[in-house]
Amino acid sequence: MTTILESSAPASEPKVTVLDGRYRAPTLGIVLVVTLLAFESMSVGTVMPVVARDLDGLGLYSWGFSATLIASLLATVLAGGWVDRSGPARPLMTGLVTFVAGLVVAGAAPTMWAFVAGRAVQGLGTGVSLVALYVVIARVYPDALRPRVFAALSAAWVLPSLIGPAVGGFVAQHAGWRWVFLGLIPLVVPPALMLVPALRGIERSEGPQAPADRSRYVAAVAVSAGAAALLYALGRPDWLMIPVVLAALAGLAYGLVKLLPAGTLRMRRGLPSVVLVRGLMSGAFFGTDVFIPLALTSVHGFTPVQAGVVLTVAALGWSAASQIQGRSTRSRGTFVLLGAILVTVGIAGVTLALQLSGWAAAPAWILGGAGMGFAVGSLSLLLLNQSPEAEQGVNTSALQISDTLGSSLVVGLAGALVTGFGTDRLELGLAVAGTLFAAIAAIAIVAALRVEAKK
Repeated sequence: MTTILESSAPASEPKVTVLDGRYRAPTLGIVLVVTLLAFESMSVGTVMPVVARDLDGLGLYSWGFSATLIASLLATVLAGGWVDRSGPARPLMTGLVTFVAGLVVAGAAPTMWAFVAGRAVQGLGTGVSLVALYVVIARVYPDALRPRVFAALSAAWVLPSLIGPAVGGFVAQHAGWRWVFLGLIPLVVPPALMLVPALRGIERSEGPQAPADRSRYVAAVAVSAGAAALLYALGRPDWLMIPVVLAALAGLAYGLVKLLPAGTLRMRRGLPSVVLVRGLMSGAFFGTDVFIPLALTSVHGFTPVQAGVVLTVAALGWSAASQIQGRSTRSRGTFVLLGAILVTVGIAGVTLALQLSGWAAAPAWILGGAGMGFAVGSLSLLLLNQSPEAEQGVNTSALQISDTLGSSLVVGLAGALVTGFGTDRLELGLAVAGTLFAAIAAIAIVAALRVEAKK
């Protein structure tokens, strides 16, 4: 799920709102674009088991998610310099066109490899579009209105989180999984047109620009290529893959040293542990989340709609917990620790429940969702509070990189495990994967004890 940093409203109320006058069209366009991106992200988990069966691609199941995450990570870093140089208009429209192209490729895919390629193209488009949208907000809205725009973006994720899995399952069951992707294509046009007037009014910044940090670009390419190579090698256990694994680990090590705060992998107190916890919790939670529909449909005979309901309850828990932590005066570290504990308990509960009864996974997964709701916003606030103003952008990027990389690597590793056990022992493979997820979440509990800087 995309990170939205929460902002508090200014002391004095603005005289206009984000839906008044010239702000109405860009606000609606931005919210609708994010809603569509969120809906696609939330619904794909429900339809992936159907896609894998139809295209005979269980061995590439995890790549349907990891390819998107890795491509998005690369695009997020590379798009920043492009937007700074040319302004947000061209990158945003290019990102949306790329996202639509990915929908076409995935929706029309004749093979699982083609579907994975389409998902990667979607990730590129999503990454570029989101970076450009943030710059649009900075250029179009005055300071007093920006918190309200970010609040609207947060709200744009609520509806897709609640109904996306169920709607995706319904469409896959009654119209076919391809329409989950192809059906979104005409919906991209209206919000894009709403944004055109605002984009025309944004001039390229004429002020002095910081020189491009090419080392970050190289690091982003190294991390993305390393993650992709590692996941490829894990899916093909063979002695010939050892050089590939070594090269992948070297790429990850080189890139992460430059993209993450010093001491992140050593669990250093303060900001490095904040970034580490985010990656561990995202990997454990979303790793479990993407395999729940596969377990429910393949082992327990659920329909895609029924599997979507189980994912929806996690979104309810996430939303409720997010509201609670946002209004509380307790320390942020307390909520991060509580969140890590609940995610660990939720994953363990789901893993056990899936061995017994599919519906028993629903209440356990509410706990997992609540854990993410308590932790995500608190981690964002801790990061901002511990970052000098001049480093907030770089550190926010590190948080997002940790989130994306953690999710893609854990999902890919679990996919390799499930594929290794095969369809005949799918239930055992899912149990082993669930145990792995719980162990990763337990490490996050330890790191959560170190997220607050020394006073």
